[in-house]
Amino acid sequence: MNSVPMTLQVQKALRLHIGLFGCRNAGKSSLVNRLTGQHLSIVSEIPGTTTDPVEKACELHPIGPVVFIDTAGLDDRGELGSERVKRSLAVLGWMDLAVLVVDSSRGLTDEDRRTISIIRSKGVPAVAAFNQSDKLPEGKAAGMAAAFAKETGIPAAACSALLGEGTEAVRTLIVKKVEETWEPDRPLTEGLVPEGRTAVLVVPIDFGAPKGRLIPPQVQTIRELLDAGRRCLVVLETQVADAIREMKVPPAIVITDSQAIKAVASQVPDEIPLTTFSILMARSKSDLPALARGAAVLPTLRPGDRVLISETCSHNAQDGDIGRVKIPNWIARNAGGPMKVDIAVAKDFPSDVTPYKVVIQCGGCMVTRRNMLARLRECEAQGVPMTNYGIAISQLQGVFPRTLEPFPEAKAAWLEAAGKKAGEAE
Repeated sequence: MNSVPMTLQVQKALRLHIGLFGCRNAGKSSLVNRLTGQHLSIVSEIPGTTTDPVEKACELHPIGPVVFIDTAGLDDRGELGSERVKRSLAVLGWMDLAVLVVDSSRGLTDEDRRTISIIRSKGVPAVAAFNQSDKLPEGKAAGMAAAFAKETGIPAAACSALLGEGTEAVRTLIVKKVEETWEPDRPLTEGLVPEGRTAVLVVPIDFGAPKGRLIPPQVQTIRELLDAGRRCLVVLETQVADAIREMKVPPAIVITDSQAIKAVASQVPDEIPLTTFSILMARSKSDLPALARGAAVLPTLRPGDRVLISETCSHNAQDGDIGRVKIPNWIARNAGGPMKVDIAVAKDFPSDVTPYKVVIQCGGCMVTRRNMLARLRECEAQGVPMTNYGIAISQLQGVFPRTLEPFPEAKAAWLEAAGKKAGEAE
């Protein structure tokens, strides 16, 4: 059984995401309010009260910090209703756990069964809550839940969110399933910094970060190294050569912000491993060899090709924005002309990515590993390569083999996809 670490308390990105799905008026919003102990969602007998997914971060004992997502009814109708359903299904694939909420008084509907099929196709762990048990004779809803669990293999419990009865049983199912299936992020610096050694972290002043703060991957790396009893030396991109020269023992590795990789690579001796925070995020949050394979398509892009830039959080674009400006410019320079670039932000990741030659995903510091893997698997299923910001930047800046050197499996995957032999990599 996996244990959920205390680091989940750090930020929303590391909280488990639990989504409630089901038909209109099944009682999803009432159940969210009971599970969180807060009046989060509006409860009404009017169908379609919940429109866009509503998120609430809270503590779920004994798991710790989680995010509950209350979604619109999957049986919604009309043009707007169809859009609501799409938005609900869009978030299902990256849930750490799906809770199917069934209206016991209506029984299992065709929409419920379709939802089960989607949950299974996406490989999302699930439990079911047979809600509104107060509308049925005593014990009937519990019998329905037991029969459902036997038929589907999905654990289920009966409850009445209105009266608060049985909600503790649903909570217990959620906790048990999470403990059985939770997939943690891989430690960022795992295997890279031996005991007693030092990592040099290159942290340019990022004007996209709030004043006085570093960006999440940098903070996570520093904290992780300190927690493991390792040392780290944090420098600007203009201080790397001097920092290495002044060290009595060379650093175990140099980790830099991707945007400074070319300048930093020129200062780091070849015998010292070098990589980027974003590549560490790719290994931690996703499948690094698969994303490295995806980068092999970048040199083949031609002017006019369609590229999707995917970001997992929303932010105000600034001059020189990495995803909206710098990466498209680097690709255009490499290809000899501009691309057709689309931007997908947060939950707007398209269900159909086949129009794109490549999807370039941000590091994913604001979402969970399951979210990132869900996007990658969606692209793989549609035959569209995906890579991430740091990998793409290293590839486009001509230092990719160097930054993949600490990860032999990923480097081999890239060489194979690019049709290169090891001796040709440089």
